[in-house]
Amino acid sequence: MIETQKVRLGIVGLGVMGSIHANTVLAGKVKRCELAAVSDIVPATGNEFPAIPFFNSAEDMIDSGLIDALLIATPHFDHTKIGVYALGCGLHVLVEKPISVHKADCQKLLNSHKSQDQVFAVMFNQRTNPSYIQLHDLIASGELGEIRRINWIVTDWFRTQAYYVASDWRATWAGEGAGVLLNQSPHQLDLWQWMFGMPIQLRAFCHRGRFHNIEVEDDVTAYMEYENGATGVFITTTGEAPGTNRLEIAAENGKIVIETNKIIWTRNTIPTSKFSRETDRGFAKPETKTIDLSVEDKGPGHVGIIINFVEAILDDVPLLAPASEGIHSVELANAMLYSGLNNKTVKLPLNAEKYECFLNGLIASSRCSVKN
Repeated sequence: MIETQKVRLGIVGLGVMGSIHANTVLAGKVKRCELAAVSDIVPATGNEFPAIPFFNSAEDMIDSGLIDALLIATPHFDHTKIGVYALGCGLHVLVEKPISVHKADCQKLLNSHKSQDQVFAVMFNQRTNPSYIQLHDLIASGELGEIRRINWIVTDWFRTQAYYVASDWRATWAGEGAGVLLNQSPHQLDLWQWMFGMPIQLRAFCHRGRFHNIEVEDDVTAYMEYENGATGVFITTTGEAPGTNRLEIAAENGKIVIETNKIIWTRNTIPTSKFSRETDRGFAKPETKTIDLSVEDKGPGHVGIIINFVEAILDDVPLLAPASEGIHSVELANAMLYSGLNNKTVKLPLNAEKYECFLNGLIASSRCSVKN
């Protein structure tokens, strides 16, 4: 806890998200938090916040003594280096998703978090969505029964070619380290592991530049297997419009579908396996009842994560999205890419060193001039 009972926040990276976060704090949407400094390698970005101390270097801002906590909103590859330095200097850290580009860097970053007095969180704002919170709690409580199948179609991430050419680092192996799996879909991959846990193996099909002139993947279909025999299919792309966002879970006690802001549970009155064993009718199905769990509220989103971060620092409240859990979505993305681009099934846990070597080979041939 800090004595002033106010968190002096610094933000590094004043692109789209960094600027949004800065304006959120300046607008007073996060109580007991002040924007104390900002940093970016492009000096002109500081002009948007003329009253706030500006630094060209994240390290200089961290060393300035002006901030208690750091929000990292830089391109992906910088997350590890800046995060390690900030944690080593004793700051609280909130990092944008993904926490790092690959599993080995995730481990390096997480290993630098030595003190439990330092709050270390990740910007998984979808964890504030009441629909996903309800589903998480239903699964954890056992009310759904054993999960048999998961199917998530996330194709509403449409991006144009103009989006990709806006920055030379975007959609390159050297600049971002991947495409849709690391840029758009980390939220769903995080929710997947948060609710269903990690699979034991997967097989993915990743298409590089299927819909755009880019070198990374923009279309992915992955099949996953779990230790209990459950299976899952995850589909995502930035090339379809209008796209779909539909999550369907088949479990012992029925089916849940989340789509278009609705969450509907078609609940079996008798568990599937029990009904199958005990009925003498060959074509019968368990009776069901429909339970509408929908809520209009989508949750506080990004601001909710920042508020929770500040409350964790000042009041010791539990984190909604601890950084320690951020490695799992990165591992899923890494495993899907390794599987798809090598045309093979991958067992989990993923070999972090092998994947890093594989990614370095892709980076060496990247058109992006910035090599990380």
